[in-house]
Amino acid sequence: MAPRILLVRHGQTEWSLLGKHTGRTDIPLLDEGKRGAKLLGERLRRAPWSGLRDVEVRTSPLVRASETCELAGFGDRAAPWDALMEWDYGAYEGLTPPQIKELAGPDWLIWRDGVRDGEALSQVAARADEVIEWSRSADRDVLVFAHGHVLRVLVARWLGLEPSFGARVKLDPASVSVLGWSYGAPSLDRWNDTAHLEG
Repeated sequence: MAPRILLVRHGQTEWSLLGKHTGRTDIPLLDEGKRGAKLLGERLRRAPWSGLRDVEVRTSPLVRASETCELAGFGDRAAPWDALMEWDYGAYEGLTPPQIKELAGPDWLIWRDGVRDGEALSQVAARADEVIEWSRSADRDVLVFAHGHVLRVLVARWLGLEPSFGARVKLDPASVSVLGWSYGAPSLDRWNDTAHLEG
């Protein structure tokens, strides 16, 4: 069977709650983020995943992702990987979209205009392609813990689309998504699933 990629966005942080671009700044989880990570872990231990015993796990080394991984119960199986780090926002690090628009112009869109003094979208896409190549290198599912923008680029590249397609897919903290296969072609099987956080 061809492998799937299960994607987890890290739990809530102060900056994600405020809408600040959080690239390489190592922001810890809020209590709400820790709770979300634990609830996610409980969900992945139930059917249909049943603990994902044979899955290979990688995590961004940034604390918000690695702590989500740990609290979800996969820390002892996870290897840190720089390819899963968030987009380097350069001069826009820690700023909200309205603040960036004051600097870059009212029509600024990260997916089209990029960032100043940071990483180009093509560089983020190259890292996403590296993750996809790794995931297809063996006959097993993989589970990755990472960040909103890099995971949105990853789904675009999995589907064979331009990385800017990531603008079209919202991704919430502590969500789980699944990239799989349909009729022999890469598919989007589940996206932005946060049912474990409800109720």
